[in-house]
Amino acid sequence: MPGVSARGLSPEERRQLAVNLTRVLALYRSILDAYIIEFFTDNLWGTLPCSWQEALDGLNPPQLAALLLGMPGEGEVVRYRSVWPLTLLALKSTAYALAFTRTPGFQTPSEFLENPSQSSRLTAPFRKHVRPKKQHEIRRLGELVKKLSDLTGCTQVVDVGSGQGHLSRFMSLGLGLKVKSIEGNQRLVERAQRLDQELLQALEKEEKKNPQVAQTGPRHSPYHVVQWVDPTALCGELLLPLDSSQCGSARLLLTGLHACGDLSVALLRHFCCCPEVVALASVGCCYMKLSDPGGYPLSQWVAGLPGYELPYRLREGACHALEEYAERLQKAGPGLRTHCYRAALEMVIRRARPELRRPGVQGIPRVHELKIEEYVRRGLQRVGLDPHLPLNLATLRAHQAQENRVVAFFSLALLLAPLVETLILLDRLLYLQEQGFHAELLPIFSPELSPRNLVLVATKMPLGQAFSSLETEDS
Repeated sequence: MPGVSARGLSPEERRQLAVNLTRVLALYRSILDAYIIEFFTDNLWGTLPCSWQEALDGLNPPQLAALLLGMPGEGEVVRYRSVWPLTLLALKSTAYALAFTRTPGFQTPSEFLENPSQSSRLTAPFRKHVRPKKQHEIRRLGELVKKLSDLTGCTQVVDVGSGQGHLSRFMSLGLGLKVKSIEGNQRLVERAQRLDQELLQALEKEEKKNPQVAQTGPRHSPYHVVQWVDPTALCGELLLPLDSSQCGSARLLLTGLHACGDLSVALLRHFCCCPEVVALASVGCCYMKLSDPGGYPLSQWVAGLPGYELPYRLREGACHALEEYAERLQKAGPGLRTHCYRAALEMVIRRARPELRRPGVQGIPRVHELKIEEYVRRGLQRVGLDPHLPLNLATLRAHQAQENRVVAFFSLALLLAPLVETLILLDRLLYLQEQGFHAELLPIFSPELSPRNLVLVATKMPLGQAFSSLETEDS
């Protein structure tokens, strides 16, 4: 998807982009605020301008992917069947123009050309227990951290929110970095330690088979710590060096792979407040879990703009995978009807119990194989209502006939969602800028594999053109 490159924007251009984003998001707030399950209860289709309804009505999913989201299928020729209103074309153009580009320096990850489930850039021991998405992520982020560590002279990497330790293992046992791994879940840490030992044994066996690839010098596994990182306070454990002789001289690099919610904010605060921390490489996610206030906005500039507020619904929408949904639209599979079915169920629930709004519905398996009335009855049971309530089958059929309208409205919201993510990440850049530090955002992962693919890189020393060396192609 096209967009504006976060790299190379001047401080003034960053501030102006924030102004433009808040204005656009305020203009289309009604679309972003809407819950798709309330499509029928709140007549969401009727909230769109009549000219938009005429342009979008009747478009099938592949046409929505090509015309609205700008992501046609391979070899598909984009053809408008009618003249679209300028306001809708302006929305589409603005969404493209103001969102940070998520396109990295490669088209398709070359590591998966031979085998889509095994990265050719990782040896077998590092791939074990790691899914392709995570293989791609730990390799790309690990190699960037290695380069950033070399550029800034870091003595230790701290992986915060490390989970099962896949990134930590690759950085320590694969790239030779000294790594402290911090995770609040005891069970995940215990699993990470078991996987460390398993990997060490696998590497030793591999070296016995191929002595020429044997590593010189000892291997150091990550040092694991069970510790919750409080986003509102500095964590002393995070800052302790592994080597006690380095006290007072340690140079730390903080990283987090999809640091959830406030955890990514905690990394920013540690970077700004702690002299030991000289570099940061953070990939955030789960924006809906950001504290409000506290997690957003961080910068004084964004906090001073009218319309800067991003309530839960907007932040949750920013976590959707636009590229993945466009692919689903291109395939036009029956799974797309799920939103329509759930919206029809919400209508039945409201009629039975008007005070019950948007209840959570446990996953109903194989929705695409069910008739709409079968889905509704199962849904009623899951929210504690009588599944044998009398249903108006004619109304349900009429709802089902609007399936493409539901998909079109959801696609409109997804078109705008990257603008919300852009504003959140831009706010972090401006916050670091206000603190006097240099920071950039780089698209590091393939967005088809990893929707949250922008890494925030910050240093306390001017690196100038050295930042460009971090944006490596996937060769």
